Amino acid sequence: MSNVEYLIDQRKNWAMAEHRLATETDPRRRKLLGTIIEHAKAEALPDYERLMATVSPRAHYRFFGDEVTDVAGKHGVGAFYADLVASGRNNVEHAVDRMVVDQDAVTTEGPMRMAYPGAFLADAGIEVPDLDGLYMFQTRMMIVWGFDEDGLVQCEDSYTAGDGWAGIASRPVEPAQIRPVTLADL
Repeated sequence: MSNVEYLIDQRKNWAMAEHRLATETDPRRRKLLGTIIEHAKAEALPDYERLMATVSPRAHYRFFGDEVTDVAGKHGVGAFYADLVASGRNNVEHAVDRMVVDQDAVTTEGPMRMAYPGAFLADAGIEVPDLDGLYMFQTRMMIVWGFDEDGLVQCEDSYTAGDGWAGIASRPVEPAQIRPVTLADL
């Protein structure tokens, strides 16, 4: 057993959905919770085919922060996820502490942490001490998940609070502080 205190633990991304699923009796809500769990686990691995199997053909994601970013269509969402992994930005913890589930949408909210590669930050104009290092972005995030009639993710609209970039260069993350996701977690 390791004594490492993880700064990023992706199992938190689906923990509350699993907790809610254990007591949910409505078939539609169970379907939506199951889709979120599958989506989060596939994203954590990362398993692109498994992830994209949870996404609606009519997907349209929006990211609300300082600017609004739109990603439209299943192809656009697929390109977004492929870029996330290729750039090394796929170590994400969303420790959901509040969730609302209805027939067409699920809202998740909680602290979010993400390890950004130093080189990526430098390319974005953020000065960091080590281009090969990792740095922690942190914010509070709410996601409104919308679903199509088949229970696939149609929208993942995220809203962030505060400036998660402020001071990022002073928040290094060692790879050992990122808990790896294993098949046993799934």
